[in-house]
Amino acid sequence: QVRLVESGGGLVQSGGSLRLSCAASGFSFSSYGMSWYRQAPGKERELVARMSRGGGTEYIDSVKGRFTISRDNTKNTVYLQMNSLKPEDTAVYYCRRNYPPYWGQGTQVTVSS
Repeated sequence: QVRLVESGGGLVQSGGSLRLSCAASGFSFSSYGMSWYRQAPGKERELVARMSRGGGTEYIDSVKGRFTISRDNTKNTVYLQMNSLKPEDTAVYYCRRNYPPYWGQGTQVTVSS
């Protein structure tokens, strides 16, 4: 069955870094685009970054220059490197297979002031 398992979240101070990982199984990973979303308390879930199966990437303006999405098809894993973290980055981060969509369970990222 399809599985997406996020890891790497935690508590960091403003300006710190985290790398999130999403381990995929149950489908042909290299054939799908992948995305990272996040949902902050009281906010709607929003797209953060996406990567096509061909390697193209897109980011929302608020994370450009700070976050990097990447994938390792030999490990069936997509990553989100997050640098220069800000308190407003605090959210649950979700991994998603793009089409057809499939969601992971999420991992909490908390950035203190």
